[in-house]
Amino acid sequence: MTPHRRLHIVHTEASCGWGGQEIRILEESRGLIARGHRVTIVAPASSNIFKRAAQWGVPAVALPLTKKRLGPLLALRRWLAVHAHDIDVLNTHSSTDSWLAALAVRMLPGAARLPIVRTRHISAPVHASAANRWLYARVARHVVTTGEQLRRELIDNLGVASEAATSIPTGIDTTRFAPGDKLAARAQVGLAADAFWVGIVATLRSWKGHSYLLEALAALPDSIRLVIVGDGPQREALRQKVAALGLEARVHFAGEQKDVAPWLRALDVFALPSYANEGVSQSVMQAMASGLPVVTTAVGSMRDIIDNRHTGLLVTPKDATALADAIAALHADPAAAQLLGERAHAFALERCGLSRMLDRMESIFMSAARAR
Repeated sequence: MTPHRRLHIVHTEASCGWGGQEIRILEESRGLIARGHRVTIVAPASSNIFKRAAQWGVPAVALPLTKKRLGPLLALRRWLAVHAHDIDVLNTHSSTDSWLAALAVRMLPGAARLPIVRTRHISAPVHASAANRWLYARVARHVVTTGEQLRRELIDNLGVASEAATSIPTGIDTTRFAPGDKLAARAQVGLAADAFWVGIVATLRSWKGHSYLLEALAALPDSIRLVIVGDGPQREALRQKVAALGLEARVHFAGEQKDVAPWLRALDVFALPSYANEGVSQSVMQAMASGLPVVTTAVGSMRDIIDNRHTGLLVTPKDATALADAIAALHADPAAAQLLGERAHAFALERCGLSRMLDRMESIFMSAARAR
């Protein structure tokens, strides 16, 4: 897409964590900078996205956006008052920064009021209150969700106009995430060449379902092993569960990895048994682009990319038995697993590419800026 003019897009992000939401913001920002736009991230100095922005080549400004309080509101309002003339659109992401930005913009003189695009990343319910209807349906010029189910919920529950809400799943670099030499990848990351490896790439949060994946593994043959890529608040609890289930020899904690592509290429099966808060999982799309058979759940908008038994397998959330059965079926039928991976790869190439996301986000930002 060729832009009509160069934009300055400012992202606000209150989250101090690290996961798919923060990675999407940085990936999208880097992609739009490469297309000639200016992008600035405004986030707390203690946040992971602020600390890592320079590594992604994205300028960042530190503001104390961690709480819905008067101090952070005034700090954001002061910054916007100075820079509003040089900003075309404001893209908010988490609840706290979205509220702070909405109120700060309303405190600015009319000519300085910036158009707001609200991106909703997760499927956690939004209470249908008058305040939320104001935030989503009146303040936001446009609402972007990471999946169609999330979009429908905002339209149905908060009164967001259908033409003002768009589902744009996170784009994946399909040149970086692609099928490759499995044995070479295992040698690179240090996994046993002769095992059947199931893998999960996710922040270690309870709702990602790692605990159920461990229970499933305990019911599977010893030749099936699990590699857990990622870090987070559930690390020690998961290590304790591994010990309690006697799985120390079969579970490898890889920790957080800067580049997960070789870890994906080393796997036989990818599993993400989330039971809450997903939009469309980036790691699932990365696994699909890598040509892996995927086992996951229909939480959030996962059905946007997983057609059960065609581009992946869907199991009931919080059901370790169903999860074990799905993995066992793929282990027992390599041809079926390969076909599932091939279909997943073809879908990812057609629907999940990074340029597709950038085209659509660029168009929304252009439209919002023109309407200012």
